[in-house]
Amino acid sequence: MNHLFQPLQLGPLTLPNRIFMAPLTRCRTEVDHIPTALMAEYYAQRAEGGLLIAEATMAMAGNSAFWREPGIYSQAQVEGWRLTTEAVHRAGGHIFLQIWHGGRACHPLFNNGAVPVSASPLAITGEEVLTPEGKQPYVVPRELNDNEIPAVVAGFRKAAENAKAAGFDGIEVHSANGYLLDQFLRDGCNKRTGPYGGPIAKRARLLLEVLEAVNGVWGSDRVGLRLSPLNSYNDMEDSDPISLAAWLADRLNACNLAYLHMMRGDFFGRQQGDVLTPVRERFHGVLIGNMGYSPEEAEAAIAAGTVDAVAFGTAFLANPDLPTRIRAGAPLNEPDAATFYTPGERGYTDYPFWELISAGEGRL
Repeated sequence: MNHLFQPLQLGPLTLPNRIFMAPLTRCRTEVDHIPTALMAEYYAQRAEGGLLIAEATMAMAGNSAFWREPGIYSQAQVEGWRLTTEAVHRAGGHIFLQIWHGGRACHPLFNNGAVPVSASPLAITGEEVLTPEGKQPYVVPRELNDNEIPAVVAGFRKAAENAKAAGFDGIEVHSANGYLLDQFLRDGCNKRTGPYGGPIAKRARLLLEVLEAVNGVWGSDRVGLRLSPLNSYNDMEDSDPISLAAWLADRLNACNLAYLHMMRGDFFGRQQGDVLTPVRERFHGVLIGNMGYSPEEAEAAIAAGTVDAVAFGTAFLANPDLPTRIRAGAPLNEPDAATFYTPGERGYTDYPFWELISAGEGRL
């Protein structure tokens, strides 16, 4: 596992290894989307990862898609997140905040009855959202007007400023998994005409405007971007995901990002293809791979130059000491899917560390 444990230069940051923690929604806030001390403990437990990417966080009010996800639009949320950044830094780690707008994945029950917005008035079908009133179908969103888009860009800019005030080391713009920026990117969801619809260059315009805005706050070398051209989660698809990925890889070179975080597959297997190869051929910066990597495959991918680092999801969720376990060749805790989105410590901060198991103080 030599390559996984090589340091990686990420903008001004020297990261100790290439085992990143992927952003994972956990729904552990308690009121008004304010991060808690329990969340700070959770992230600090995982601080030995090369980079922690904190979960999808609401850039602006009124766009909740998960009921208890965190925000970064209020002073109370900034102060709540500061508990996490200070805890991670005390533990020697680095952490970016993923900022996000849910778009049509939001639900009126979370947002005082407000109808969600999207690139086009097309509802998510075939999936349901868990609400305080049980599982509910998604509603038909209204099309975001062109003259409303500057306010969305401004919301991302303010979120970037607040993330800096909260003490993060950088931010990741979430343009994946069928949320607002992704809804504009992919032609299965974006049916609009005008300056933000039609060919790829126009569908990517909102994303590029957001990147320009947040780069102005942080400097581009502390801004990452997540993409998922193949993933059909949230009822998404594109007629030519490989060309979309290749076009974006070329265009993003001008943005001088800290990294590009690519989800390589589809949760549901509806769309197939290799998006990493054309992106690696075109993108000149740090490339992070994600989705379904074992430690052995991650090591081989980095050794081959396919990616520069790998972001682990559920493996890091269930193993706070994942780098230690990988280095030792130790077995991994199994994630408890029943507790992924439930309140409290169970399935969150109570996964045992390998050193405690080895000492007879814990169990797999």
